Amino acid sequence: MEFHQYPTMFVSGVSIKVRDLERSLQFYQNVIGLRVLEKNMDKVMLTANGQSVLLSIEQPKNVVPKKGRTTGLYHFALLLPKRSDLANVVRHFIDSEVPFGSANHLVSEALYLSDPDGNGIEIYADRDPSQWHWNNQMVDMTTDPLNIQNLLAENTQEKWKGLPTGTVMGHLHLQVSELEKTGRFYTEGLGFEVVNRYGNQALFISDNHYHHHIALNTWAGTGIPAPLPNSTGLQSFVVMLPDEKARKKVVSRLRNIGAEVTEEGDTFRTYDPSGNCLYLNISHLNSENN
Repeated sequence: MEFHQYPTMFVSGVSIKVRDLERSLQFYQNVIGLRVLEKNMDKVMLTANGQSVLLSIEQPKNVVPKKGRTTGLYHFALLLPKRSDLANVVRHFIDSEVPFGSANHLVSEALYLSDPDGNGIEIYADRDPSQWHWNNQMVDMTTDPLNIQNLLAENTQEKWKGLPTGTVMGHLHLQVSELEKTGRFYTEGLGFEVVNRYGNQALFISDNHYHHHIALNTWAGTGIPAPLPNSTGLQSFVVMLPDEKARKKVVSRLRNIGAEVTEEGDTFRTYDPSGNCLYLNISHLNSENN
Protein backbone atom coordinates (compact mmCIF):
# COMPACT_ATOMS: atom_id res chain seq x y z
CA MET A 1 0.00 0.00 0.00
CA GLU A 2 2.96 2.35 -0.56
CA PHE A 3 0.82 4.39 -2.97
CA HIS A 4 -1.59 5.33 -0.16
CA GLN A 5 0.68 6.63 2.58
CA TYR A 6 3.21 9.37 3.27
CA PRO A 7 4.79 10.92 1.23
CA THR A 8 2.35 10.12 -1.62
CA MET A 9 -0.68 12.33 -2.26
CA PHE A 10 -3.86 10.22 -2.26
CA VAL A 11 -7.60 10.10 -1.56
CA SER A 12 -8.10 8.89 2.01
CA GLY A 13 -11.85 9.10 2.59
CA VAL A 14 -15.17 9.75 0.88
CA SER A 15 -18.46 11.13 2.20
CA ILE A 16 -21.74 10.31 0.47
CA LYS A 17 -25.41 11.24 0.97
CA VAL A 18 -28.12 8.59 1.20
CA ARG A 19 -31.93 8.55 1.48
CA ASP A 20 -32.25 6.11 4.39
CA LEU A 21 -29.36 6.04 6.83
CA GLU A 22 -30.31 2.75 8.52
CA ARG A 23 -30.86 0.97 5.20
CA SER A 24 -27.48 2.14 3.94
CA LEU A 25 -25.78 1.22 7.21
CA GLN A 26 -27.08 -2.34 6.94
CA PHE A 27 -25.80 -2.52 3.37
CA TYR A 28 -22.32 -1.22 4.14
CA GLN A 29 -21.96 -3.47 7.18
CA ASN A 30 -23.48 -6.70 5.87
CA VAL A 31 -22.73 -6.55 2.15
CA ILE A 32 -19.55 -4.48 1.91
CA GLY A 33 -18.08 -5.44 5.28
CA LEU A 34 -17.22 -2.06 6.81
CA ARG A 35 -17.54 -1.40 10.55
CA VAL A 36 -18.98 1.52 12.50
CA LEU A 37 -16.41 3.90 13.94
CA GLU A 38 -18.82 6.64 15.02
CA LYS A 39 -22.57 7.14 14.67
CA ASN A 40 -25.05 9.93 15.35
CA MET A 41 -28.60 10.76 14.29
CA ASP A 42 -27.87 11.61 10.65
CA LYS A 43 -24.31 10.44 9.97
CA VAL A 44 -22.24 7.27 10.31
CA MET A 45 -18.46 7.02 9.91
CA LEU A 46 -17.30 3.64 8.66
CA THR A 47 -13.90 2.00 8.95
CA ALA A 48 -11.98 -1.16 8.10
CA ASN A 49 -9.21 -0.89 10.69
CA GLY A 50 -11.15 0.63 13.58
CA GLN A 51 -9.11 3.85 13.48
CA SER A 52 -9.40 5.74 10.18
CA VAL A 53 -12.58 6.74 8.34
CA LEU A 54 -12.90 5.26 4.86
CA LEU A 55 -16.51 6.20 4.19
CA SER A 56 -19.02 8.53 5.80
CA ILE A 57 -22.72 8.17 5.02
CA GLU A 58 -25.18 10.88 5.91
CA GLN A 59 -28.87 11.57 5.39
CA PRO A 60 -29.58 15.22 4.53
CA LYS A 61 -32.85 16.89 5.47
CA ASN A 62 -35.48 16.65 2.72
CA VAL A 63 -33.18 14.30 0.80
CA VAL A 64 -34.08 13.55 -2.83
CA PRO A 65 -32.71 10.98 -5.31
CA LYS A 66 -29.87 12.17 -7.50
CA LYS A 67 -30.92 13.00 -11.04
CA GLY A 68 -29.08 11.44 -13.95
CA ARG A 69 -26.63 13.38 -16.08
CA THR A 70 -25.21 15.42 -13.20
CA THR A 71 -21.67 15.73 -11.84
CA GLY A 72 -20.43 13.87 -8.80
CA LEU A 73 -19.66 10.29 -7.92
CA TYR A 74 -19.08 7.67 -10.60
CA HIS A 75 -17.67 5.28 -8.02
CA PHE A 76 -15.37 5.12 -5.03
CA ALA A 77 -12.90 2.24 -4.96
CA LEU A 78 -11.84 0.19 -1.94
CA LEU A 79 -8.41 -1.37 -2.36
CA LEU A 80 -7.76 -4.71 -0.65
CA PRO A 81 -4.29 -5.80 0.53
CA LYS A 82 -4.17 -9.15 -1.33
CA ARG A 83 -5.72 -11.03 -4.24
CA SER A 84 -6.99 -13.68 -1.82
CA ASP A 85 -8.97 -10.93 -0.06
CA LEU A 86 -10.72 -10.21 -3.35
CA ALA A 87 -11.48 -13.92 -3.75
CA ASN A 88 -13.07 -13.88 -0.29
CA VAL A 89 -15.28 -10.95 -1.29
CA VAL A 90 -16.41 -12.85 -4.39
CA ARG A 91 -17.29 -15.88 -2.27
CA HIS A 92 -19.18 -13.66 0.15
CA PHE A 93 -21.14 -12.02 -2.68
CA ILE A 94 -21.99 -15.40 -4.21
CA ASP A 95 -23.03 -16.88 -0.85
CA SER A 96 -25.15 -13.80 -0.10
CA GLU A 97 -26.62 -13.69 -3.64
CA VAL A 98 -25.32 -10.16 -4.17
CA PRO A 99 -25.25 -9.18 -7.87
CA PHE A 100 -21.95 -7.70 -9.03
CA GLY A 101 -19.94 -6.93 -12.13
CA SER A 102 -16.24 -7.54 -12.64
CA ALA A 103 -13.30 -6.52 -14.80
CA ASN A 104 -9.63 -7.18 -15.47
CA HIS A 105 -7.91 -3.79 -15.82
CA LEU A 106 -4.38 -5.23 -16.36
CA VAL A 107 -3.11 -3.21 -13.37
CA SER A 108 -5.83 -4.62 -11.12
CA GLU A 109 -8.77 -6.99 -10.77
CA ALA A 110 -12.04 -5.38 -9.77
CA LEU A 111 -15.61 -5.99 -8.67
CA TYR A 112 -18.43 -3.49 -9.16
CA LEU A 113 -21.79 -2.93 -7.52
CA SER A 114 -24.02 -0.09 -6.28
CA ASP A 115 -25.47 0.75 -2.89
CA PRO A 116 -29.26 1.13 -2.38
CA ASP A 117 -29.12 4.73 -3.66
CA GLY A 118 -27.14 3.92 -6.78
CA ASN A 119 -23.78 5.15 -5.46
CA GLY A 120 -21.13 3.25 -7.40
CA ILE A 121 -18.64 1.04 -5.56
CA GLU A 122 -15.52 -0.73 -6.79
CA ILE A 123 -13.67 -3.29 -4.67
CA TYR A 124 -10.32 -4.30 -6.12
CA ALA A 125 -6.87 -5.76 -5.67
CA ASP A 126 -3.82 -4.45 -7.46
CA ARG A 127 -1.49 -6.60 -9.47
CA ASP A 128 2.13 -6.23 -8.47
CA PRO A 129 3.44 -2.88 -9.83
CA SER A 130 6.25 -4.80 -11.58
CA GLN A 131 3.52 -6.19 -13.86
CA TRP A 132 2.16 -2.76 -14.84
CA HIS A 133 3.25 -1.68 -18.31
CA TRP A 134 4.27 1.96 -18.79
CA ASN A 135 4.90 3.67 -22.12
CA ASN A 136 5.98 7.33 -22.21
CA GLN A 137 4.72 7.89 -18.66
CA MET A 138 1.32 6.40 -19.55
CA VAL A 139 0.15 3.16 -17.92
CA ASP A 140 -1.69 0.50 -19.90
CA MET A 141 -5.21 -0.13 -18.60
CA THR A 142 -8.17 -1.83 -20.18
CA THR A 143 -11.52 -3.37 -19.27
CA ASP A 144 -11.39 -7.09 -20.05
CA PRO A 145 -13.44 -9.94 -18.56
CA LEU A 146 -12.25 -11.09 -15.15
CA ASN A 147 -11.47 -14.79 -14.79
CA ILE A 148 -13.63 -15.44 -11.74
CA GLN A 149 -12.79 -19.16 -11.58
CA ASN A 150 -9.08 -18.41 -11.57
CA LEU A 151 -9.63 -15.85 -8.82
CA LEU A 152 -11.64 -18.30 -6.73
CA ALA A 153 -8.80 -20.81 -7.00
CA GLU A 154 -6.81 -18.64 -4.57
CA ASN A 155 -5.79 -20.90 -1.70
CA THR A 156 -7.67 -19.50 1.26
CA GLN A 157 -10.06 -21.05 3.74
CA GLU A 158 -10.81 -17.83 5.56
CA LYS A 159 -14.42 -17.21 6.55
CA TRP A 160 -15.96 -13.87 5.69
CA LYS A 161 -15.30 -11.43 8.52
CA GLY A 162 -15.75 -8.20 6.63
CA LEU A 163 -13.12 -6.18 4.83
CA PRO A 164 -9.53 -6.75 6.00
CA THR A 165 -7.99 -4.11 8.26
CA GLY A 166 -5.50 -3.13 5.55
CA THR A 167 -8.24 -1.92 3.19
CA VAL A 168 -7.76 1.67 1.97
CA MET A 169 -9.56 4.08 -0.32
CA GLY A 170 -7.74 3.14 -3.49
CA HIS A 171 -9.12 5.77 -5.84
CA LEU A 172 -12.10 7.96 -6.67
CA HIS A 173 -13.83 8.19 -10.05
CA LEU A 174 -15.80 11.38 -10.74
CA GLN A 175 -18.34 12.49 -13.31
CA VAL A 176 -17.41 16.01 -14.40
CA SER A 177 -18.89 18.68 -16.65
CA GLU A 178 -15.78 19.02 -18.81
CA LEU A 179 -12.21 17.69 -18.78
CA GLU A 180 -9.93 20.62 -19.61
CA LYS A 181 -10.51 22.98 -16.67
CA THR A 182 -11.25 20.15 -14.24
CA GLY A 183 -8.10 18.34 -15.34
CA ARG A 184 -6.06 21.52 -14.79
CA PHE A 185 -7.47 21.81 -11.28
CA TYR A 186 -6.15 18.38 -10.33
CA THR A 187 -2.85 18.55 -12.22
CA GLU A 188 -1.70 22.19 -12.19
CA GLY A 189 -3.51 22.90 -8.92
CA LEU A 190 -3.16 19.80 -6.75
CA GLY A 191 -0.09 18.41 -8.53
CA PHE A 192 -1.30 15.03 -9.77
CA GLU A 193 0.12 13.68 -13.04
CA VAL A 194 -1.83 12.36 -16.02
CA VAL A 195 -1.15 8.62 -16.40
CA ASN A 196 -3.84 7.57 -18.89
CA ARG A 197 -6.39 9.08 -21.28
CA TYR A 198 -9.45 7.43 -22.82
CA GLY A 199 -9.85 9.61 -25.88
CA ASN A 200 -11.26 13.02 -24.95
CA GLN A 201 -13.79 11.67 -22.44
CA ALA A 202 -11.79 10.29 -19.51
CA LEU A 203 -8.62 11.21 -17.66
CA PHE A 204 -6.70 9.15 -15.08
CA ILE A 205 -4.31 10.94 -12.73
CA SER A 206 -2.03 9.90 -9.88
CA ASP A 207 0.94 10.66 -7.67
CA ASN A 208 4.12 8.60 -7.22
CA HIS A 209 3.53 6.55 -10.38
CA TYR A 210 0.33 4.84 -9.21
CA HIS A 211 -2.09 3.70 -11.93
CA HIS A 212 -4.64 6.27 -10.70
CA HIS A 213 -5.75 7.98 -7.52
CA ILE A 214 -8.49 9.98 -9.28
CA ALA A 215 -10.34 9.46 -12.56
CA LEU A 216 -12.49 12.02 -14.36
CA ASN A 217 -15.04 11.31 -17.09
CA THR A 218 -17.64 13.11 -19.20
CA TRP A 219 -19.52 9.96 -20.18
CA ALA A 220 -22.80 11.50 -18.93
CA GLY A 221 -22.23 14.42 -21.30
CA THR A 222 -20.35 17.72 -21.35
CA GLY A 223 -21.79 20.74 -19.61
CA ILE A 224 -23.84 18.66 -17.16
CA PRO A 225 -24.89 20.52 -13.98
CA ALA A 226 -24.08 19.77 -10.36
CA PRO A 227 -26.78 17.86 -8.45
CA LEU A 228 -29.06 19.51 -5.90
CA PRO A 229 -27.38 20.04 -2.50
CA ASN A 230 -29.87 17.71 -0.79
CA SER A 231 -29.67 14.93 -3.36
CA THR A 232 -28.04 11.57 -2.80
CA GLY A 233 -24.51 11.09 -4.13
CA LEU A 234 -21.13 12.58 -3.37
CA GLN A 235 -20.86 14.99 -0.46
CA SER A 236 -17.08 15.43 -0.37
CA PHE A 237 -13.76 13.63 -0.30
CA VAL A 238 -10.37 14.06 1.37
CA VAL A 239 -7.07 14.46 -0.45
CA MET A 240 -4.17 13.67 1.86
CA LEU A 241 -1.04 15.80 1.37
CA PRO A 242 2.39 14.96 2.83
CA ASP A 243 2.88 17.98 5.09
CA GLU A 244 1.98 21.60 5.77
CA LYS A 245 4.59 22.85 3.31
CA ALA A 246 3.02 20.78 0.54
CA ARG A 247 -0.46 22.04 1.47
CA LYS A 248 0.65 25.67 1.32
CA LYS A 249 2.05 25.07 -2.18
CA VAL A 250 -1.17 23.38 -3.30
CA VAL A 251 -3.31 26.22 -1.92
CA SER A 252 -1.14 28.78 -3.70
CA ARG A 253 -1.31 26.90 -7.01
CA LEU A 254 -5.09 26.45 -6.74
CA ARG A 255 -5.59 30.16 -6.12
CA ASN A 256 -3.29 31.00 -9.03
CA ILE A 257 -5.60 29.10 -11.41
CA GLY A 258 -8.70 30.80 -9.98
CA ALA A 259 -9.91 28.19 -7.48
CA GLU A 260 -11.25 29.37 -4.13
CA VAL A 261 -9.82 27.73 -1.01
CA THR A 262 -11.60 28.29 2.31
CA GLU A 263 -9.53 28.04 5.50
CA GLU A 264 -11.23 27.48 8.84
CA GLY A 265 -8.64 26.58 11.46
CA ASP A 266 -6.96 23.43 10.17
CA THR A 267 -9.77 22.76 7.68
CA PHE A 268 -9.00 23.60 4.05
CA ARG A 269 -11.93 23.18 1.64
CA THR A 270 -12.16 23.76 -2.09
CA TYR A 271 -14.31 22.81 -5.09
CA ASP A 272 -13.21 21.59 -8.49
CA PRO A 273 -14.66 23.31 -11.60
CA SER A 274 -17.41 20.67 -11.75
CA GLY A 275 -18.62 21.47 -8.22
CA ASN A 276 -17.11 18.47 -6.42
CA CYS A 277 -16.07 19.34 -2.84
CA LEU A 278 -12.73 18.22 -1.43
CA TYR A 279 -10.76 18.78 1.75
CA LEU A 280 -6.98 19.15 1.87
CA ASN A 281 -5.59 17.25 4.86
CA ILE A 282 -2.12 16.26 6.01
CA SER A 283 -0.84 12.71 6.35
CA HIS A 284 -1.11 11.56 9.97
CA LEU A 285 2.34 10.00 9.95
CA ASN A 286 4.05 13.18 8.95
CA SER A 287 1.95 15.47 11.14
CA GLU A 288 2.90 13.34 14.15
CA ASN A 289 6.56 13.80 13.29
CA ASN A 290 6.33 17.60 13.14
